[in-house]
Amino acid sequence: MNTASNSIYVALEWITRLAYLNFLWVLFSLLGGVLFGFYPATTSMFAVCREWLKGNTDLPLFQTFWSFYKKDFVKSNILGIAVSVLLLLIVLDIFYIQSSPDQQLNWTYIPLFAFMLIFTFFLFYLFPVFVHYDIKIPHVIKNALFLMLVNPASTAVIVLCLVSLFFIMTLLPALAFIFGGSLYAFITMWMAMHAFNKTHEKASHQRESLP
Repeated sequence: MNTASNSIYVALEWITRLAYLNFLWVLFSLLGGVLFGFYPATTSMFAVCREWLKGNTDLPLFQTFWSFYKKDFVKSNILGIAVSVLLLLIVLDIFYIQSSPDQQLNWTYIPLFAFMLIFTFFLFYLFPVFVHYDIKIPHVIKNALFLMLVNPASTAVIVLCLVSLFFIMTLLPALAFIFGGSLYAFITMWMAMHAFNKTHEKASHQRESLP
């Protein structure tokens, strides 16, 4: 009976944590006027998930979130500019193809959608790399792209988890409002950290095998 009670308590504790983290993500995105608040709030959310996955589950959530938000406010917005520019280019390309009377341009949907797919996979690793490594933005982008390319299995698991999560939240839309952002961050951070460790182990083995 105690085991069952403990399991229920732990489950409720995690539900509360994830809901509160999602609330802070929305709140601080709005406090930054969305435009300047979204990316700092998103990186802070990933940073908190990273702390949880490292076993630091007893950290004061609000203070921890706020400290990450302040520390990386400028840096995360610089990253956000790069991401937003790429998203804008994709939207403009789609708009141009759809509005063009030239039917021959339709073939360009194939490479465009391929790029969109790669870009989506790249985003899975971008924020985890940002919060995991203390490196400059160009290196964040470079490392995220590299990790995406060398960890297809982790990417596939992320996609599987997120697709399952999407269907569940389609059936229960309230869950998306309460847990949408935090669950996404937790899942991608969890798998990204697995990819980091796996890549580091491979690199270590390669260095040890060198003469």
